[in-house]
Order: sequence, then C-alpha cells, then structure tokens
Amino acid sequence: MTIRPIIIHPDPRLKKLCAPVASVDDEIRKLADDMLATMYEAPGVGLAAPQVGVLKRLFVMDCVKDKDAAPHPMVLINPEITWASEETNTYEEGCLSIPDQYAEVTRPKEVRFRWLGLDGKTHEEQFDGLWATCVQHENDHLDGKLFIDYLGPLKRQMITRKMEKLKRERARAAKEKGLV
Repeated sequence: MTIRPIIIHPDPRLKKLCAPVASVDDEIRKLADDMLATMYEAPGVGLAAPQVGVLKRLFVMDCVKDKDAAPHPMVLINPEITWASEETNTYEEGCLSIPDQYAEVTRPKEVRFRWLGLDGKTHEEQFDGLWATCVQHENDHLDGKLFIDYLGPLKRQMITRKMEKLKRERARAAKEKGLV
C-alpha cells in the first residue's frame, strides 16, 4: 500500500464530475488499498478518489472512532443515493483537502446507498449518524462538490484564501528543503 498525496483546495480536479468505474480490476483494488492507507494515515474518516487525483467514482470510509473497536473500512464504487430522509442533521464537517477548517453542514439524517463492492457485487445499506454525513460528504466529492459549497460566499471565500496561503507556505517550505 502506498500513501498518496492529498490534493488541497483550490484545485480544479476537486471540482470535476468523476467518471464511473468500468470494472473492478487490480488497478481499482490497488487504488482502494492506497486510499484506505492514506485516509488512516491522514487521519480521516473518508477519502474520495478525486482527492488523490483520480477522477473516478470511488471513495473509502471508516467512521469507527472508538480506539478499542475493530475498524470497519468500506470501499464504495459507483455509489448512488437511493433514498434520503426528510429529517436533517447538522454536523461540523471537515475535509482532508481543506485541512484544519470546519463548518456546520446540514444534510439528510439518514440515507440509503447502493454501490459496487471490491467483490464486484452490488451492495445496499442505510446509514445514519456520522456514517450518513460521511457517505454524503464523500459522494459529493464525486460530483465536484465540497462541504464549503454549502456555506455562504463570505465564509467559503475566507476558507479558500486560507487554503491558498497554506499551499504557498507548503510550496515555499518544500523549495527551501530542496524538494522541488
């Protein structure tokens, strides 16, 4: 497994509509393994393929927060929402592509998803709580949507400016270390 670099907003790849995965092959399995390793290393609870520069409809997640509980990694390929509750839930969201920035986002409290698994079979499950928030957040990435797109223009612009500054600082640090 390889830890892949996570793309930081703003980056045009994060705003693109992702293409469906044609088949579950070794390349997709390797991508899923790398993405899970990258997500756990970050650390995060979800990671979508465009966040590592791959414009395919695939994301990984694991919302088990209890250190004593067994991890529950999930790989969702070509996911689709089949049902969403009218009842909503507001959760403070963050994103590995927008480090150290958080904001409250309101989404359906429960959702049902259908997706293709690494086993090549169709799966369907209903999610609630953090799992529901995460699955919707990651699915948004596949449509080129970020959690900050749910915010007002001023707050979104402020976060984008912070990310631009972070990218400049990281580039400067890498240059000073002779990495670029």
